[in-house]
Amino acid sequence: MLFSATHFSRISLSDHYVVQCSYHKAFVVYAGCNLVLAAAAAALCAYVAPAAAGSGIPEVKAYLNGVDAYSILAPSTLFVKIFGSIGGVSAGFVLGKEGPMVHTGACIASLLGQGGSRKYHLTWTWLRYFKNDRDRRDLITCGAAAGVAAAFRAPVGGVLFALEEAASWWRSALLWRTFFTTAVVAVVLRTFIDFCRSGNCGLFGQGGLIMFDLSSSVPAYGTPDLIAVIVLGIVGGIFGSLYNFLIDKTLRTYSIFNERGAPFKILLTVAVSLLTSCCSYGLPWLAKCTPCPPDAQDQCPTIGRSGNYKNFQCPPNQYNDLASLFLNTNDDAIRNLFSGGTDNEFCLSTLFIFFIGVYCLGIVTYGIAIPSGLFIPVILAGASYGRLVGTFLGSLSKLDKGLFALLGAASFLGGTMRMTVSVCVILLELTNDLLMLPLVMLVLLVSKTVADCFNKGVYDQMVKMKGFPFMEAHAEPYMRNLVAGDVVSGPLITLSGVERVGNIVHAIRLTGHNGFPVVDEPPFSVAPELCGLVLRTHLLVLLKGKRFTKERVSTGAADVLQRFGAYDFAKAGSGKGVKLEEIDINEEEMEMYVDLHPITNRSPYTVVETMSLAKAAILFRELGLRHLCVVPKTPGRPPIVGILTRHDFMPEHILGFFPHIKHHG
Repeated sequence: MLFSATHFSRISLSDHYVVQCSYHKAFVVYAGCNLVLAAAAAALCAYVAPAAAGSGIPEVKAYLNGVDAYSILAPSTLFVKIFGSIGGVSAGFVLGKEGPMVHTGACIASLLGQGGSRKYHLTWTWLRYFKNDRDRRDLITCGAAAGVAAAFRAPVGGVLFALEEAASWWRSALLWRTFFTTAVVAVVLRTFIDFCRSGNCGLFGQGGLIMFDLSSSVPAYGTPDLIAVIVLGIVGGIFGSLYNFLIDKTLRTYSIFNERGAPFKILLTVAVSLLTSCCSYGLPWLAKCTPCPPDAQDQCPTIGRSGNYKNFQCPPNQYNDLASLFLNTNDDAIRNLFSGGTDNEFCLSTLFIFFIGVYCLGIVTYGIAIPSGLFIPVILAGASYGRLVGTFLGSLSKLDKGLFALLGAASFLGGTMRMTVSVCVILLELTNDLLMLPLVMLVLLVSKTVADCFNKGVYDQMVKMKGFPFMEAHAEPYMRNLVAGDVVSGPLITLSGVERVGNIVHAIRLTGHNGFPVVDEPPFSVAPELCGLVLRTHLLVLLKGKRFTKERVSTGAADVLQRFGAYDFAKAGSGKGVKLEEIDINEEEMEMYVDLHPITNRSPYTVVETMSLAKAAILFRELGLRHLCVVPKTPGRPPIVGILTRHDFMPEHILGFFPHIKHHG
C-alpha cells in the first residue's frame, strides 16, 4: 500500500504541473521527490545496515546452504529492508519489492528462530524450542516462501520457490510447513484485500489474489504459434544471459565506488536516481499522441489515478502510450502490457524504447545502496519485447498480444533466474490463465536451456561475487582425482578428554576454529583414540561455568547436568553468544582441568583419508555438516588426520594446493 501510494502521489503532483503546461516545474517536482526518497533509502542502507542493499535472495540462499553471517538476518537489516524498499520503489527506480520481501520474511523468521531479540527487548520464552540449527533453517525457509507468496499473491509459487531456489536441504516435513505458512499468508492477504475494498487503503486492495487477470483470453494455438513461442524462448535466453553478464560487470564497477564509504554509496544512488528520472520523464516526449480508442473500457485519458491511458502532454481525448508505461506504478505498467484485446494500444516504437529503457535502467539500478529486486524489471522488459514480437508477427499468430507479453516475461525470467517450476506456477497464479500452462512451460525450458549455454543464473552469480562459500549440489569433476586427505590443511589442534584450562583458552584465543577434535589418551583409554568433536561455543559456556578440578580426573556428566541446562548450550542468537573476553580466568584457574566428555559429540561424521574428495563433498552437503573428521586408513598413526570444513571444498582452496588441475567449474 505504501509503495503504490507514495509513487502515485509523486506522479499526481507532477501531472498537475503538466496539465498547466509547466513542464519544467513538473520535472523538478518529479525528479526532486525521487531524489529525496532515493537519498533517504540509500542513507539507511549505507549507515545502518549495508547488508540490506540488493534483493537479499543470494544472502538467504547462502544462509540456507550453511553460510552463517550475522549481518545477513540481523534486526537492523530487517528494519532497513522494509523502509528502504518503500523509499526505493517510491523513488521510481526500475526495481521491485519482491526480492526484498523474500529477505524480509527470512529476517522475521530468523528473529523468531533465535527467541526474539534481547537487544530490542523482543523476547518470548516459548520460542526457545526453535533454538537449534535445523528448526531455525526450516523457519527461514518458510519465511522466504512467505515473502514470495505475499509479493506475488502466489502461495503455491512460494512453496516451489523455496524448494527450487532457496533451500539446499529439503524433506517432507518442510513441505507441509512451507505450505501452511503460505496458506496463512493467502488468508491474511485476502482478509486485508476485502477490508480495503471500501477505498480506505488507497491503491491497495484493488482486485483480488489475482494481480493480472488474463482468464478472459482463451488461447487457441497451432504449429505457427508453437514456433513463435520457441523463438521467443531463444530470444529470452539470449537476452537473459546478456542481462546477467552486464549485471555482473556493473556490480564489479560499482564496488569501486561502494568501497570508498557511505557518502559515495549515497552519491551513486543519487546519480542513478537522476538518470532514471530523466529517462522516465524525457523518453515519453519521443512518443506521439494517440487518439483514445472508441471502445475503451477504461477512462481515456486517465485522470487522477494510474491506468492504461496517461494524458501527459497530449490534447484532450488523446493519450501518450509511452507515458502510460514509464509514468505509472510498476504493477500498472505490467497490467497494461498484459492486458488483452488491446492490439493497437502501443506502437512498435513505444515498445522498443520502453524495452531498451527498462533493460538498461534495470542493470544500472541493481547494485546501488538500496533494497532492490529483479523480478519486476525482468517482467517489465520481458513483457515489452514479448508484446513487440507479438506485434511483429501480426496475423501469423492467433495469440493475443497480452499473451505474448506474458510469454515474453516468462522467457526473460527463465533466461535470467533459471527457475522453471516456481516461475511457471507464480505466473499462472498471477494471471489466472491455466490454459497457457503448456506454452509457459515450453518457453521457460527453451529460455533456460539457451541461457545455460552462456553463464549461470543471476542469483548464483551474486552468491559467487559476494564471496559466500556456497556448496553446490554436485561435485566438481576434478574432485574425482583427489582424496579427502589431499586438501586437509593444518595445523590441527586437538584437545584431550580432560584438558588443562590454559590449553583450551590458548586454542580459542589463537584460532578461529569452530570445532576441535577430542582425543582420549591413557589413562582414560588404552591407546589414543578419537573421542569426538567439541564446539567452540560449548567450550566457552563450560569455561564461563568454571567447574574446574585441580586433578586431571573425569567428573562425569552428572556434574555438568547439575550446573547447566540444555538451553545453555543452545545456539545463541545473532551476536549474543559467550565471548572469551567476558570470561575472567586467573592464573590459578589456568592450571586447573576440566572434563570435556559431557559436552563432546561422541559420534561425529568421519571419512577415511583415502575417500574420494567428490564423495566427501556430496556427503558434507547432503548431511548439512559444518565439520567432517578425516581419520587415517592405517593403524599406528594419530587417531585423526584433520578436519574438513566448507572452505576446504571451495575451488580456490583446492586449486591453491593443486594449481596444475584444470578447473572445469
